[in-house]
Amino acid sequence: MSPLWRALLPLLLLAQVAVGQSADLAWPETTSETKPWTRWWWMGSAVDSANLSAELETLAAGGFGGVEVTSIYGVRGYERAFVPYLSDRWIELLLHAAAEARRLGLGLDMPPGSGWRLGGPSVRVEDAVASLRIAVDSVRGAYVAQIRPAGDKVKRAAPGGEGNALDPFSRVAVRRYLDAYGDRTKTVSRGTIRAFFHDSFEYTGNGSAELFEEFLRRRGYDLKGYLPALRGEGDPDVVARVKSDYRETLDELLLEHLLRPLTAWAHERGSLSRNQAHGSPGNLLDLYAASDIPETELFGPLGDSGSDPLISKFASSAAHVAGRRLTSAETATWLGEHFTVTLDQLKQAVDQLFVSGVNHVIYHGTAYSPRDAAWPGWQFYASTELNPRNAIWRDLPAMNRYVARVQSILQSGRPDNDVLLYWPIYDNWHDTTGLRMDFEVQQPGWLHQKSVGAVARVLWQRGYGFDYVSDRLLPTNVATSDYRAILVPPTDHMPDATFGRLLDLARAGATVVFVDQLPADVPGLGRLPERRRRLEDAKRRLALGEADGNGVRRSVVGTGRVLVGHDVERLLDAAGVRRERMVDRAGVRFIRRKQQGGHDYFISYTGATTLDGWMPLAVPAGTVAIMDPMSERTGLALLRTRTDGQAEVYLQLEPGASLILRAFDRPVTGAPWPYLRPVGTPLELRGNWSVTFLVGGPVLPAAFSSDTLVSWTERGDEEARRFAGTARYAIRFDAPGEASSYLLDLGRVAESARVRLNGQELGIVFARPFRVETGPLRRTGNELEIEVTNLSANRIRDLDVRRVPWKVFADINFVGIDYKPFDAASWPLRPSGLLGPVRLEPLASRDR
Repeated sequence: MSPLWRALLPLLLLAQVAVGQSADLAWPETTSETKPWTRWWWMGSAVDSANLSAELETLAAGGFGGVEVTSIYGVRGYERAFVPYLSDRWIELLLHAAAEARRLGLGLDMPPGSGWRLGGPSVRVEDAVASLRIAVDSVRGAYVAQIRPAGDKVKRAAPGGEGNALDPFSRVAVRRYLDAYGDRTKTVSRGTIRAFFHDSFEYTGNGSAELFEEFLRRRGYDLKGYLPALRGEGDPDVVARVKSDYRETLDELLLEHLLRPLTAWAHERGSLSRNQAHGSPGNLLDLYAASDIPETELFGPLGDSGSDPLISKFASSAAHVAGRRLTSAETATWLGEHFTVTLDQLKQAVDQLFVSGVNHVIYHGTAYSPRDAAWPGWQFYASTELNPRNAIWRDLPAMNRYVARVQSILQSGRPDNDVLLYWPIYDNWHDTTGLRMDFEVQQPGWLHQKSVGAVARVLWQRGYGFDYVSDRLLPTNVATSDYRAILVPPTDHMPDATFGRLLDLARAGATVVFVDQLPADVPGLGRLPERRRRLEDAKRRLALGEADGNGVRRSVVGTGRVLVGHDVERLLDAAGVRRERMVDRAGVRFIRRKQQGGHDYFISYTGATTLDGWMPLAVPAGTVAIMDPMSERTGLALLRTRTDGQAEVYLQLEPGASLILRAFDRPVTGAPWPYLRPVGTPLELRGNWSVTFLVGGPVLPAAFSSDTLVSWTERGDEEARRFAGTARYAIRFDAPGEASSYLLDLGRVAESARVRLNGQELGIVFARPFRVETGPLRRTGNELEIEVTNLSANRIRDLDVRRVPWKVFADINFVGIDYKPFDAASWPLRPSGLLGPVRLEPLASRDR
C-alpha cells in the first residue's frame, strides 16, 4: 500500500463507520481455518516436548492455522530417539502438541495410522488387504476364485506402526481396526483432534472375504457363476456388464464399510473426518462426500496431469452438493524439484485451487526437525519444503496472509454454481479391460477420454459455474437447490432409477438437459431385461418436440422441462443459464459464491498482458467493491450497466495478479478504489547500489557495491555462489518528475523482496507482478531499500558438490522429482538477488 493511501485509509474507515457501512468493505476476521495448514511429518516420531513447542510457535508466528501430524519413517543415527507409534510416550507427546497448538490458536489433525494406507500391528492376516485370483482347474476344466492376502504393508510406516495394510472393503476388518485404534488413543480427550485424515487411496487389493456374499446380495446373481467373464472371456458385452457390477460392488463396499464408518468413528470422538477419495476404485463424488472435509491434491508442476483443475473440482463439487463448508487440498506436492519452488509458483498453484472451489489449503509440507540438526535439517522425500530451514520461509508469512484473506471470503456464504454436470460413471465401469478401476489424480484419462470430460472443458472454458454430481448425490428437492440446470453429457449407460429421478426432478420444476441423446441403455447384468424395459418405458413417455432453430428439442414435464440438443452453449442458453463472459479474456478464471445481500468473486489472471477495462458480471450488482488480498486494500469499483441490464465493473490486473469482487445488490458507501494510469515513460533507476547480506548461510558473503544489477552468484565470491538467504539493496535517487505517485517495477526478482522507501514499508512482493506503488516522492534524496531473498537451491548444490552426507533418512531416503536418488551437484547456479531493471513509472488517478 502506498504511503498516501496508508495515511488516508484510517480516515476513510472512520467516515464509513459514521454512516454505518464499514463492514461492507472490511475483510472478514481470519481464523485458524482461514489460515493455511501444513502436513507436519514426525520422522521416526523422534520428537520431544521442547522442540514440539518451538516448532509450533514458529508455525504460528509464520501465519499457519494448523498442522496435520503424520508419523513416518525415521532418520539414520537417531534410532535411540525413536518413539514407538501409539506407545504411552507417543500419546503423551501428541497430547503435548495438541495442548501447545491450542495455546497458540492452531488446530491439529491426524490420520488414524502412521505413514499411509491404514494398517499396522493390530491388523491380523484375515483383516489384511486381499487379492482376488481366478484360476482354471486344468483337471476339471472349472474356474476357481481365490481370495488371498495381498501381502501389502503400511507404506512409509513409523517405528511401531509397521504391519499389514487394512482390507478397506471389509466391514469386520475396518471395525476391528478402528476399535483397536480407539482403545490405544482412549486417553485423547474428545475434540482434541479437529479431524481424522485418510490419505489418497493406495490400497492394492481387489477382493475381500466378504466380496462374493455382498455381490450376490447387491447385484442379485452369483459372481462365481461368471468367473470367465470376470477374467475377460466370452461375449464382450457380458464381460463389460459383469465387470461393471463388480466395480460397482467395490464402490459400495468402500463407501459403506470404510468411509462412512470412519466418519462416524471420528464423530464419536468429537472430531471431523477429512478424506482424499482420489485413487479409489469407486465414485469419487460419493466417497469425497462421505467425509466432513473432502480433500483433493495438487500433485506436480502446474500444467502437468496431476494439477488439473477439472479433477480438483470433484472434491469441491462433492462438498458443494453435500453441503460441506470446507474443501481442502494437499497443496504443492512436487510443485517443483526440491528447494527450487518459489513463492510465486506457490501462489499460482493456490490460485488455481481457489478457482477450482478449494477453500482450505493444506501445504505439503513441513518436516519436524530438532534445533541441533545440521542444515538443512530433517526433510521429507517429496517437495515442497515449507519449513524454517528453507530460505523462502522469510517471506512465506506474506503468502500465508494472502491465503488467509482469500479463504476468509471463500469460506463464507455458500457456493453459487449454476449447473450440475452428471458424471456417468457406469460408462467408465462398462469396460472389458482390467479388473479394478481406479480414478487417480495423476492419470485423468478417466475424465478427459469420456464425453463428460469434453462437456466439462466447454463449461470451464466458457465461464459456466458448475459442479459434478453422481447418481447418489442428485438433489431430492428442487426447492432446496440453487442450481439452474442438471446437464447430462452423452451417456450410454444410466440406471433406470437415475433416469426416473431426473424426470421426477423435472416434474418438480427442474430443468434437465441432455447433450445429444437420452441414455441409451442400463448398466450391469442383473435383472437386465426388467431394468431395460423400465428405462425404455420412461423414455417413451417423454414427449419431445421438434428441434427449434438452435437444435433444441423440448418437453414440458410437470412444472419443469427436459431439453435435448447437440450444442452445450445453446442448450444452456435455452435453460436460462448465463455464463460469466469475463473468461473471454484469456487468462481470467473465477469462482463465485453467494452472500447475504450479494455475491463474492475470486478472480485470478494469468494472461500475458495487462488487463485494463470493463469486465461483465453475470449477477445483478448495485455496488461492487474491489478487495486486494495482497495489500489488504479495499474500495468501491467503477460500475456501469449495459443496455441488456448486465453489470460491468472496471478492473486493472497485471499478469499473475488476483483479487476479490463483492457485488452487492444494494447501494454501499465507502472509499473509492484508486484506479491509476501511467502518465509518462518508465525511467530506469541508475546509480550505485549498495548490497549487504543480512541473514542466511552457510556464512554471510562480503558486502559490495555495483552500478549494474546481476545475480550475486556472478560476482566471483565463492561464499555468494553457495549462499541462501537475504541481501539488502540500497540506492539513493532524486524524483524524476512531479507525479503524485509512481509505480516501482523491480524487474526480475530472484525470488522475493521486501521494499522500503524513505523508511516506510511499501510491502512484500513474492509473486508476479513484482511491482509496488510508491506514493509521492521527495524531490531529492529518496532512499530505496530492497531486501531480496533467494532460494536454497545453491546451498543444497554446494552440499552435494562437497559430498556432505545430509541425506540420512530411512525408507525411501531422499529422491528427486523423477523418484531417482537426489543429487544437486550438477545443477547450474540459480540466479539470485535483484536482477532488475528497476524502473519508476509516473502515475495519476484515473478519472471516475
